[in-house]
Amino acid sequence: MRLTPDEQQAVRLASREAFPTGTRVLLFGSRVDDQKRGGDIDLLVELPQALSAADMVQRRTRFSARLYRLLGEQRIDVVMTPAAGGDPVSPVVRSARETGVPLALV
Repeated sequence: MRLTPDEQQAVRLASREAFPTGTRVLLFGSRVDDQKRGGDIDLLVELPQALSAADMVQRRTRFSARLYRLLGEQRIDVVMTPAAGGDPVSPVVRSARETGVPLALV
């Protein structure tokens, strides 16, 4: 995994500030592979329950803003989804769940 301990701690801190108890945050994409270089920070946020669209936007904004303050300007992609639900799972979420590395459990 290509996140420093400080970067990992920043994700944990921002997660606790932005998301409800039971939320899980996974790192996925190129930063999981130690052999690759560069790439943005791709994070899957699995929420314990579905939230309203307005609440999702507010929480994502709070999380992203906190990460930018802690990490500086880096490319960060945040995908949010309920941990379980009746909606079909997108290929991105499916792949992130299969290959992702857990970073935080709120």
